[in-house]
Amino acid sequence: MRMLVVRLGALGDIVHTVPAVAAIASALPGASIDWLVERRHRGVLDLFALPATPIEIDTGGSWQTMRGVVGRLRSARYDVALDFQGLLKSAVLARLSGARRVVGFIRGALREPMAGMMYSEQVDPGAALHVIAKNLALARAVDVATDEIRLPLASAVDATPVASRAVVLNPGAGWPNKQWAPERFGQLAAAIRQKHGLTSIVTWGPGEEPLARAVVEASGGAAEAAPATSLAALMTLLRRAALVVSGDTGPVHLAAAALTPIVGIYGPTDPRRNGPWSALDETVSRFDACECHHKRRCQRASRCLDDIAVDDVLHAVDVRLARPDVMSRRS
Repeated sequence: MRMLVVRLGALGDIVHTVPAVAAIASALPGASIDWLVERRHRGVLDLFALPATPIEIDTGGSWQTMRGVVGRLRSARYDVALDFQGLLKSAVLARLSGARRVVGFIRGALREPMAGMMYSEQVDPGAALHVIAKNLALARAVDVATDEIRLPLASAVDATPVASRAVVLNPGAGWPNKQWAPERFGQLAAAIRQKHGLTSIVTWGPGEEPLARAVVEASGGAAEAAPATSLAALMTLLRRAALVVSGDTGPVHLAAAALTPIVGIYGPTDPRRNGPWSALDETVSRFDACECHHKRRCQRASRCLDDIAVDDVLHAVDVRLARPDVMSRRS
């Protein structure tokens, strides 16, 4: 069987698709799997040991470039294309691949309902709440049925040594509405050092260095900014951390894949859908009270995330660090 997986991005969405692709590859060892991914997110796939060949595309590029990728897809003569993204553009690309079967979710489970017009078959994820469970449901289209969440990490992920264990604070997020205030992250770092004797390392992505500096300045010396890191080095840092505290953004999903203890801070997105999937992890959420669900920017005078106090998150940190798996999990 020749199969095309369509999940263009972004970082967290790709991580949440890995268990479904890993399950398919395990159940169908003779299948040939290609993964269509945005060029800027290609590196995420290198973090995982999957028998899937990445095919890069730049959907913001020229039509001529896009046409070349579509030509490559059509020449593969896929038996099935699975659209995990649920956007119109991902569904169109799945259809343009020329696959004999083009499969996506039913209308009510799509991020953009018009995508459903591109599918030859649709899957109802049923009561699946977490997005990983939803993606695993799509694997049923190729007769793979499992609830197992498996994210096989590539061996290169752990190649960069980390000198000491620390708490990783990740204050950034793609949406401003997902960002807890940097001053509160700094105050949290100070409280963690006082109560647990742990230094905090503040991670940052492109354009987020001023945010990291603001956390460090508010920490009273309890936090330090991480250096600029590659995606693989970030994964290693997350893998060796004692704890990761973050909003709903890519690094927290990488931390979950690495089985690192997590405290998640949630406002406009639902931790039951997008949160860490281990029952051991903690979340502090204002989703039920939020009036701006899934909005990049808050429509209110004050954000629901601003209702989360430092003590609220510190309590979650205390609970998570008290669980016995934390310090014995890795050397």
